[in-house]
Amino acid sequence: MASTPSVKSSSSAASRSRVWVLFRVATESAYAGKVKRTLSFWRDGDTALALAGTCLIAGTYGLVRLAYGLFLPDLSASLDLGSAAAGVISSGASIAYCVGALVAAAADRHPRSLVAAALLAGSLGALGMAVAPGVAEFVPAAVVGSAGAGLASPALVAVVARHVAARRRDRVQAVVNSGTGPGLVLAGLVALVVLPHWRWGFLIGAVFTVAAGCAVLALSHSTSQPATKATEGPGPIALIALRVPVTAAFLLGIASAAVWTYGRTEIGDAGVGHTGAILGWMGIGVGGTATVLTAGFLARLRPGGAWALTAAGVAVSTGLLAATGGHASLAVAACLLFGWAFVAATSALIAWAAQTLEHRAATGTSVLFVMLTAGQAAGSAGVGALGGLDSLSTGFVLAAVTAVLAASCGVASVVRVGPGRVAAARRSRPAT
Repeated sequence: MASTPSVKSSSSAASRSRVWVLFRVATESAYAGKVKRTLSFWRDGDTALALAGTCLIAGTYGLVRLAYGLFLPDLSASLDLGSAAAGVISSGASIAYCVGALVAAAADRHPRSLVAAALLAGSLGALGMAVAPGVAEFVPAAVVGSAGAGLASPALVAVVARHVAARRRDRVQAVVNSGTGPGLVLAGLVALVVLPHWRWGFLIGAVFTVAAGCAVLALSHSTSQPATKATEGPGPIALIALRVPVTAAFLLGIASAAVWTYGRTEIGDAGVGHTGAILGWMGIGVGGTATVLTAGFLARLRPGGAWALTAAGVAVSTGLLAATGGHASLAVAACLLFGWAFVAATSALIAWAAQTLEHRAATGTSVLFVMLTAGQAAGSAGVGALGGLDSLSTGFVLAAVTAVLAASCGVASVVRVGPGRVAAARRSRPAT
């Protein structure tokens, strides 16, 4: 009996020991599970690949191709360019973009090669612009740099299609496509620091594009999955199905060229000032970045409906820029709207291509982006010519009217298809 307290004490200690062991096992199991899920997330690579792809778009578009319009007032003074000549250079760069996109369409089964080509073209073009001693050297560099952007978009569509699960693909693609916005913001920050020394801006763009492209190549290799079954390229009948989005893309290209080529110049001429004009350009980037927040809403709309909404935004914002009257707040607000509307419209184009050419989305994207940029080539030359004859504001007003016509193509598409046929088409799609 004297030993009973000792037995009870030993029993209690043993019980506490078992409870502690069970607690540790449960805690460590839960922690291990959490770590496993976290590591699985990073092994999946979607987030890292999306970030790298976004940076590549930011570099090839925001810091190289579209930075031409941002730096135009300063490089025009340095290289003695008039508005008409600047428009011709922009048109040539747009044609090079089209060539790059067409090459990407023909080689969309080799996305990593396309990414490498985009990396080289974008970085070498930016480097060439940075060191060009005169117009004769600057023009070919601008052309090559613009081709990098034409290669990058279809390449990343194909990379995302190959490496991201179907249920997350649209979301990841929308995030990647929004990279233009951060690129414009970064370009604006660079401009505030380096201007009037615009060459440094292109040099920074070259370095950034190299880093982003290398990251995409590394991640697309490490997250490699078996490619989906190849399908035949679209024939003439399939391409005819793109006739409405092709028309819409061409019209929006004409309309958007005014802002992309002469936006900073127009804002500065309106009396906003040097810093205000750059802040307006950064506003375009912020608006483009904000498309990530609205991607879910727009994805629930039919592509034609999303297009109509976003193209209308381009029309309103372009018209506002022609009537800023020196009001910096109005100019920045118009730039914010333009950035959101244009980048969201390009996402709608990608969705439109995927809906029409389901098994060759990259090819469809290339076709539509070619038409968008062909429109920009025509629009840049047209607005530049108007600037020499009358004023840039007249070109901006006509661009806004053209954007309304582009929006009407989306409305016509929604009305023609109707809800019944859309539902039937969705039911007829094979399960993925």
